Amino acid sequence: MYVTCLDLEGVLVPEIWIAFAEETKIPELKRTTRDEPDYAKLMNFRIGVLKEHGLGLREIQETISRIDPLPGAKEFLDRLRSVCQVIILSDTFTQFASPLMKKLGLPTIFCNELICSETGEITGFKLRQENGKFHAVKALQSIGFDTIASGDSFNDLAMIQASKAGFLFRSTPKIIADHPEVKAFTEYDELYEAICKEIMR
Repeated sequence: MYVTCLDLEGVLVPEIWIAFAEETKIPELKRTTRDEPDYAKLMNFRIGVLKEHGLGLREIQETISRIDPLPGAKEFLDRLRSVCQVIILSDTFTQFASPLMKKLGLPTIFCNELICSETGEITGFKLRQENGKFHAVKALQSIGFDTIASGDSFNDLAMIQASKAGFLFRSTPKIIADHPEVKAFTEYDELYEAICKEIMR
């Protein structure tokens, strides 16, 4: 029995932090896991930038309310869920993900939690666990599932490499060049066909 594990940002929805950076005109916030492999370092940097500019959860959620899934993403997800179980494994936060999940048809998502003050200042974050995507696929495998994984960033490589099959999707030229052993796709139809091929093996 197969479970497909998908990244969220960059695969199904636009990058939240990039959208927020563009709205606030703060270019430092465009840095993502495509650029920085160390997630804790990246998040601590972001929190520092937010504090410097007096921005918090409310402003980010306002941006998220205007974000729609990438064109074709919901249709791809619906189609994929008709042939196998799907879990979204993301390093985003429940406070960010909830409205996006409604737009995607309420798929299952495992993600992290922000720590916020009563005024909405983001003061920290709580990971489900370190390297959570990798441990999630290993846990699924431990209860009898074969996993297929796909994502676009450095933090997706561990779950891709640990799975029975894994694919990069709309990744960066550097990540693709550094990992020629992982097939890379840019279109949902290609990714769907590759996943179905693995399921039918």
